[in-house]
Amino acid sequence: MTTPQEILRIEQDVVAVLKNIFDPEIPINIYDLGLIYAIDAEPDGVVNISMTLTAPTCPMADFLIAEVNREVGKVNGVKAVNVALTFDPPWDRNMMSEETLLELGLL
Repeated sequence: MTTPQEILRIEQDVVAVLKNIFDPEIPINIYDLGLIYAIDAEPDGVVNISMTLTAPTCPMADFLIAEVNREVGKVNGVKAVNVALTFDPPWDRNMMSEETLLELGLL
């Protein structure tokens, strides 16, 4: 059984991995872009991720979901990854991190 400290470490490691996955159309990682709504690591090693896309018709949807599954699955302690795609609430630029908004000149 995974301890609460190990679960926290897994979630932190997942965030680090997500910060290395970039939206192919925008040179910003998907975490700072605000596409990740929730990360929940369970004691059995399953990581549930709720995410969205910049647009429901994003042509890179399958690529991004596969990349999240593949890369998060490599995190030490992760046994399985479940990615749930949602558009509620719809993504908008206010979901970007402040650092990203500054980088893009939007602040």
